[in-house]
Amino acid sequence: MGQIAGRRVTVLGAGVAGLAVARALALRGAIVTVLEQAEAIREVGAGLQVSPNGAGVLQALGLGAALNAVTCRGAAVELWDGLAESRLVRMPVGDLDPARGWHFLHRADLIEVLRAGAVAAGVQLRLWHRAASVSLAGARPMLMLDQGHQEADILIGADGLHSVTRAALNGPVAPFFTRQAAWRAVIPNDPARDGIDRAEVHLGPGRHLVSYPLRGGTLRNIVAVEERDHWVEESWSLRADPLELRLAFEDFGPRVRAWLDRVEETHLWGLFRHPVAQVWARQMPEGAVAILGDAAHPTLPFLAQGACMALEDAWVLAEALDRGDLPAYQTLREARCRRIVEAANTNARLWHLRGVSRAVAHLGLRGIGALAPGALLGRFDWLYKADVTDI
Repeated sequence: MGQIAGRRVTVLGAGVAGLAVARALALRGAIVTVLEQAEAIREVGAGLQVSPNGAGVLQALGLGAALNAVTCRGAAVELWDGLAESRLVRMPVGDLDPARGWHFLHRADLIEVLRAGAVAAGVQLRLWHRAASVSLAGARPMLMLDQGHQEADILIGADGLHSVTRAALNGPVAPFFTRQAAWRAVIPNDPARDGIDRAEVHLGPGRHLVSYPLRGGTLRNIVAVEERDHWVEESWSLRADPLELRLAFEDFGPRVRAWLDRVEETHLWGLFRHPVAQVWARQMPEGAVAILGDAAHPTLPFLAQGACMALEDAWVLAEALDRGDLPAYQTLREARCRRIVEAANTNARLWHLRGVSRAVAHLGLRGIGALAPGALLGRFDWLYKADVTDI
């Protein structure tokens, strides 16, 4: 048995990061309690992608079969000229690592897989527990909950963008608006017309739209991003008018417009840049504290790695705690996560090119697609072929 066996761990947040680390620690013998501020464990209806590096963690957690039961296996990610509606390049992501796979799935389904896995491992879930702040002034972490103060032996902050655990470790940080706003929507899918095994990224000047199938191809996820000057609330629950979404992409091709015509409900949120945290963990006189996922390294959604980074964090943090080497967690994770965040930032720029730059970039993509379709993917071998469970 490792050093985490029998230790009491409190996890703040029942999202992907919190539930994954809870199961990882419980499987290693820890006594884990997850505190969630909501009245139920649920997610806003939206999709996500899990590439092989994230899928490998789910398999190592014993959740591979559960993942396969709720996923659409991805064969390719395609980049399109959104205005001309012509394909620029097809990247065969399904060939990267068939054993682990590339997955399109509903966020709520991944949350349920992780919730069920955590409960099966003995994790206690407590709802309606909101932490207003965290104090690290004593020998052990102290949570200021709505129900009162509560000490924790080991506290793990999986409490997202506005993490109170991150604030306790690093102090307050003011994010800045990227001048981009994103819509999310889920619509019925037409498998015969749109397929069930690929993601499409339709590129336009100052905007783009990503779409892929969910739930066996019965649904289609849409994420549409537009540059704009005015500030938008940083929220996943801000309802928006579908007509505004349709107008923003009215000059895109008929394929995209047909998807948007089927949107009946959409949510809009502003994209903000948060710096990667300087301090991810601290050993205390009688306890420890750590952060992971969005609490440690928020990323823009232009590389589809938010969930995967959270899963990788969960495994590495659990291993570090089990080996009694908490500092190894940040040492092993920080450089990789910073590289992922920067790669997502680069995509945000490249996908929204205008004028001559856009024409030149698209010509280059068509050439790569014709001569070496795997070349673009090869640039990301460091990302997708990594396996943190084998470190």
